This record gives sequence, structure tokens and C-alpha cells, in this order.
Amino acid sequence: MIFSKIIGVGSYLPKKLLTNKDLEKSLDTTDEWITSRTGIKERHIASPEEQTSDLAFEAARNAINNASINTEEIDLIIVATTTPDKIFPSTACNVQTKLGIRNCPAFDIQAVCSGFIYGLSIADKFIKTNSAKNILVIGADSMSKITDYTDRSNAILWGDGAGAVVLSASKKQGILSTHIHADGQYEELLHVPKRNVGNKIQQTIEMQGSQVFKIAVNTLDKIVDEALIANQLQKEDIDWLVPHQANIRILEATAKKLEMSMDKVIVTIDRHGNTSAASIPLALDDGIQSGKIKSGHLLLMEAFGGGFTWGSALIRY
Repeated sequence: MIFSKIIGVGSYLPKKLLTNKDLEKSLDTTDEWITSRTGIKERHIASPEEQTSDLAFEAARNAINNASINTEEIDLIIVATTTPDKIFPSTACNVQTKLGIRNCPAFDIQAVCSGFIYGLSIADKFIKTNSAKNILVIGADSMSKITDYTDRSNAILWGDGAGAVVLSASKKQGILSTHIHADGQYEELLHVPKRNVGNKIQQTIEMQGSQVFKIAVNTLDKIVDEALIANQLQKEDIDWLVPHQANIRILEATAKKLEMSMDKVIVTIDRHGNTSAASIPLALDDGIQSGKIKSGHLLLMEAFGGGFTWGSALIRY
């Protein structure tokens, strides 16, 4: 039987840092207020010249190098993003060009913060049906480009970055299962509407934070149970929780559901903020680079995002 396994991981963060102290200068807020409510201390911001594909390319190149394979061996590229370079072509096609790869399929998917989980789920099925052998799955977003920096409840959350994995065909089990969901009825709780403001089209994030928080916590509880039941596993079998980095309180609530110490949760939100589709692969790479996540560990990845979309992946690293 063919399985899909992560053989390489890479990430990239823009050089510019936007700290809470920086935000104090332009917003009616404080470092203490932001940290206590979100867990965020700083976030990386792409330069005006950096596009989402630039971030994705750097993460992809690092993942390919980490996998010790040739670029030409990649036979499918999937980019999860909310902030594509253009309406078309896809960001994945732009990444393909920058990597110097020709002729392999490349496409984007849009599931906001759950995008990387959706990408893994799709890639897993390509491999298990023998349709591809080495797949680049990238989560990349430039959330600063759709952030209203006059909205103090919103501007404090978002950061930019990219993370990537090489998912390859293997005789050893890597991805045990993925579970993806959506319910579009909650659109206006977290969305980017198109508005005409002074003869210009404005598209920035709008969120009803308290309502999103309540639904997210309840939904993530169900995700945990779904993944464990599907694999006949117990909470104590999980070595690491690698969650979407949305809010430290959501991370703490999910850890409590797993009866897991926060010491077993990969936390990057303090340094990255919410990077949407990039947050899980960024956290995965951080956990590996820090020496926490090791070969053979069982990882539970989970995410909840606009749409609403949500999903999980149970992975043997």
C-alpha cells in the first residue's frame, strides 16, 4: 500500500518586524492589552516589493533542500493562500516559475486559515492514488496587504509568512488521516468584503471576534474527537499539538480538551501572529528546528478559519 509522508519542511518570514510597541504609536492599544488577549508580541510584515509567491518560493526552496531531492522531482505544487499575487495566474504557477520547474500541475486552494490542512488532504489523495510522488504543499499569506491598520481589534492579529512541506510516496505511514469541513452560513463573522470608498475599491478583513472565538473553540473540540476516533487512538497517544496560531486562548482551550500540557503544544503566535494558511507549516518547522518534534512523533494539526472552514491532520513525522 502507498502512504504519503513528509520528507522535507521549510519556512520563510519577511525581515520586517511589527511589534506591539510599534502599534502603540498608531492605535489606542498597549503591549499588555494585546499580549493578554491574543498572546502576540510581534509579527513579520512583507515589504511592498514582496509578493506572496516570493514568500512561498523561499519556503518551498528550503523544504526541497531539507528533503534532499532535486527540484525536478516535484510533480505537483499546491499553494494554500488567501492573498494571491494576482487574480490569475495562480500563486502556485508563479512559485513553479521561480523554482525553475516546468510542466508539473500547479494550483491554488482557498480555505483561509485551514488552507494548509486542505492542501495536505488533497496531496495525500494524489499520492495514495499513484497520481504523484513528490508534492510541494505550501501555506503562504501576506495578511498585512488586506489589514486595516486603523482597526485596533483587527490590526493587532495578522502577520505574513510561508511554510512548506514535501509530501512523498512512502512504504511507511506518514499521514494517518485528514478531516476537512466547511459551513458557509457564517460568512459575515469573518470575511473581506469589497467596498467602494472614495471611488476606490477597499478590501480589508472584518471580524466579529467574540463570536468567532466561541464557534472556533467548540468546533476544535469536535475536531480532536473526530481524528482520534477515526484512528482508534487516545489523547495520550499524541506527542505534539501543532495548531493554527490564531489566539493563545484558543490554543489553551484545545490543549485542555486533549488533557495536554501547553509544554506539548507548538506555540509561535507570540513571534508570528496569525499568518493564516502559513501558520501550521511555520509552527511545524519551528518545532522541528527547535528539536522538539522528532522522527516517529505523532502530531495532531488542526485549524479553523474564515468560511467557516476547519480541519485536522494526524501525522506520524
